Amino acid sequence: MSKDLELEDLKKSSPSPSRIPQRTFLTKFVLICIFLSTLWISNYIPLPIYHHEYSVCSESGSIYTVDEVTPQVECISIVGSRISYTGSSKELQGRLYRRAQAVKDSHKISYVNSDAIIVPGLADAHAHIMINGFKMQLELDSCKSLAEVLEQIKAYIYSHPDIYNNKSQWIEGGGWDQTKWPETGFPHAADFDTDPLLRGRPIALHRVDAHASWVSTRVLEIMGDLPTKVKGGSIVRDSSGNPTGIFLDNAMSLIPVPEWTDEQMTTFFYTTMNLALSYGLTSIHDAGSSPKIIQFMKKQAEAGNIPMRLYIMGHVSSDEYWGSQIPRLIDYGKHGHLTIRSVKLVTDGALGSWGAALLEPYSDKPDTSGIMRSTPKTLFNLVKQFWKDGWQVNIHCIGDRANHVVLDIYQELIEMGHNETTTMITNATGEGKLMKANVTEWRPRIEHAQIMTMKDLRRMSELGIIASVQPTHATSDMWYAETRLGPNRIKGAYAYRTLLNGSPKHVIPLGSDFPVESVNPLLGFYAAVSRLSVEGTSPHGDGGWYASEALTRAQALKGMTLDAAYASFTEHELGSLTPGKKADFVVLDRNIMQVPFKDILKTKVVATVVDGKVAYGAL
Repeated sequence: MSKDLELEDLKKSSPSPSRIPQRTFLTKFVLICIFLSTLWISNYIPLPIYHHEYSVCSESGSIYTVDEVTPQVECISIVGSRISYTGSSKELQGRLYRRAQAVKDSHKISYVNSDAIIVPGLADAHAHIMINGFKMQLELDSCKSLAEVLEQIKAYIYSHPDIYNNKSQWIEGGGWDQTKWPETGFPHAADFDTDPLLRGRPIALHRVDAHASWVSTRVLEIMGDLPTKVKGGSIVRDSSGNPTGIFLDNAMSLIPVPEWTDEQMTTFFYTTMNLALSYGLTSIHDAGSSPKIIQFMKKQAEAGNIPMRLYIMGHVSSDEYWGSQIPRLIDYGKHGHLTIRSVKLVTDGALGSWGAALLEPYSDKPDTSGIMRSTPKTLFNLVKQFWKDGWQVNIHCIGDRANHVVLDIYQELIEMGHNETTTMITNATGEGKLMKANVTEWRPRIEHAQIMTMKDLRRMSELGIIASVQPTHATSDMWYAETRLGPNRIKGAYAYRTLLNGSPKHVIPLGSDFPVESVNPLLGFYAAVSRLSVEGTSPHGDGGWYASEALTRAQALKGMTLDAAYASFTEHELGSLTPGKKADFVVLDRNIMQVPFKDILKTKVVATVVDGKVAYGAL
């Protein structure tokens, strides 16, 4: 084919220049019509309807978000398991108006009572899930005397025919507190023998702080010969050197109590879960679970049977490194409710049983300075290895000596890092490289941080260590704490406002340490802001015990929501009612941010919501 013919054909198949503008105009006109039609039709064609979409509003604007940008709003919207909107009711209505009718019809809006409020899901930053369920078998917290304890045990036996008819079956429970009794000092094994129903039975009862056990004569008989000394613990003996039936801290492990069965663990677990949801808890930091309990929880997570978020601190009672015994899990299970990325270590005992390790002897028991359950060297080696392996480390410290020792350890790793004595990290060239702990990435915690010197309070701030505290410990201990410590040491005890003001991140996660205290987080809120007993009293009157250390209500709410989330690496997912975060929230029947202190204690939970779904109550 010639080039002339090719050119002629091309001319025939191409539009003439005079026709191009007309076609361009028609094309533009059609496109504009299509666009305008789409805008008109979009108001009538249903848009996709999101699964599980709704809003909850408060006409009084009493939704406390714990979000600095919008601290209070009228409405929150939920899509699936997340918060999609927070703001005014008017803006919400406008947003819905602009959407398709089918979507508006499916979007339910609930209104809470005018006196009610909504807050983020409450977290307990330090608790013991399984021990709480265990203790609820036989609770002794309300007993005001030794005689009442014995009567409570008898009532328990009468109500359990299997135990009544089998004197060899163990009786276990807890919650006794000798500081509430008219009797002075610890009880004795012989006390059980005063009643024929109790005599000859194996009985083991935890003190309220779980740092002491009181056993019966029958248990002492089963145990036989006992060691003279126990490392990190004590067997209380009388003037003749005979054991009285009280075992402190590490000595408690000598008591041959039966291991929990799977059936018992299931009962203990769900008893606590159901109770916690009824009190508005959506997240719990479990402060020390054994490998056996962790495996139980892992199975529950896989089956989708954990109804709230659990942040588990693994624990093994050993001076040797045990990190390999604990699985590392993040948002694990069918619903992603189980996380294990931290460990719990223990330094000392508790103040109530004279076990908290002090730098100087007790004011009311000068023959002792408490119990260090681990040596500083052992603790250092464990902390160093857990840090190297990427575990968050959370350490129980009550006394000022325990806190001092742990701050020394944290300080060495944060400021000095690895040196020749701590095994130098070697880089690719074989040269020694000094590695320091990044406190923001590691987020080490001191659990309780209960009694500190003024110097160590400042050091806590300088190092950026997280203080995980329990406000109800202050109001439970205030009746005897100063007797134990004296007028000078008490100034650095239960110093919550000081700890918060010194925190570089301005965080102070709050917990209860249940079952040492009640599962109800609002008791902790009340104690934090009032520094009063539930009767409205304190050693300093109705103004509160060392009231300068009280938190504001906003600080307390943040402590049991966003601060607890920060302490568990979840501040971007939990802790505030912010669009994009998980839809965990609680509806309370009154405004705890405004009502008088005494009315905080009357507050009831209307609904507890986890992942956008009602887990307790109703909206």
